[in-house]
Amino acid sequence: MYIILRVTICLLFILSGYIFGIQYNYGIQGALIGGVLGVIAIATEMFFKKLEFGTIIGGLIGISSGLLLAYLLMLPLKPLLGEDTQIIFYGVIAVFGYGGLLLGLEKGKGISLQGIFRLFRGQGMEENLKILDTSVIIDGRIADVCETGFIEGVFIVPQFILQELQHIADAVDSLKRARGRRGLDILHKIQKMSNITVKIVDDDFPKIKEVDAKLVALAKRMGAKVITNDFNLNKVAELQGVSVLNINELANSLKPVVLPGETMKVFILKEGKEYNQGVAYLDDGTMVVVENARRLIGKNAEVNVTSVLQTTAGRMIFTKLKEENEKEEYRVTK
Repeated sequence: MYIILRVTICLLFILSGYIFGIQYNYGIQGALIGGVLGVIAIATEMFFKKLEFGTIIGGLIGISSGLLLAYLLMLPLKPLLGEDTQIIFYGVIAVFGYGGLLLGLEKGKGISLQGIFRLFRGQGMEENLKILDTSVIIDGRIADVCETGFIEGVFIVPQFILQELQHIADAVDSLKRARGRRGLDILHKIQKMSNITVKIVDDDFPKIKEVDAKLVALAKRMGAKVITNDFNLNKVAELQGVSVLNINELANSLKPVVLPGETMKVFILKEGKEYNQGVAYLDDGTMVVVENARRLIGKNAEVNVTSVLQTTAGRMIFTKLKEENEKEEYRVTK
């Protein structure tokens, strides 16, 4: 459809050029000039279509500010420089104008029509925006964190995230359906909190198919942070300069600190991967590996911490049975 429209516009330019040129006996030349102007018009339209509204506005403001600053800077220098003023003036204008344009294009990415309308209404630009990922909504811990008051402000939920939640909630698989409905319930719970404002936005990126890529693009446009527990999304967002609040990292940082040499009481739940190992879990889900504890599966045991391994997936604690550790210490001291 767009191709047909652009070809039609180009033909109209050619016809207009031919009609205008034939009046001066330059019909072919007029048609050629019209065709060139038509191609330029179509190329200009395609170029501006790729630019976002905020980028265009930011560029215009930036180059205007740069030119104005250059003029004000050179105004008091004119009497001092004399005849050389004109050459220096053009040089300063070029440098400040180009610098202002680049700065405006970069800073204008966060400007939107909604933001400009808010300024005219005296509401100001919103800051500290946070975009919720599908995984973190379904996870549900974000609601508990919000209830404590550690996170507040404006939560942005794009329509494409809502559509993904709806799609999961309507799935044939009962497990996926339950997860989707849980996500919708969590979102509804957050909406009722007094310290949180939830805003549904229609911003979309039709040319981007991946939901995670859309989230990152929206965060860059709005200057917002992304709240997620998805490891891959976390890395992709950070690579593109988008700030991320990872719920898993928050949970890991809040786990109690355990130091080598400390004693704890655990319940040996199952056999470990290595020979004769037992595995237990703390209340927060941290795995505790106990050496020579296979015989104690299903029983409580006192253990001494030997080392702690911290990974991006979580924390693992390696221990020895207290009685065996005491025997080893006794043999060493003896």
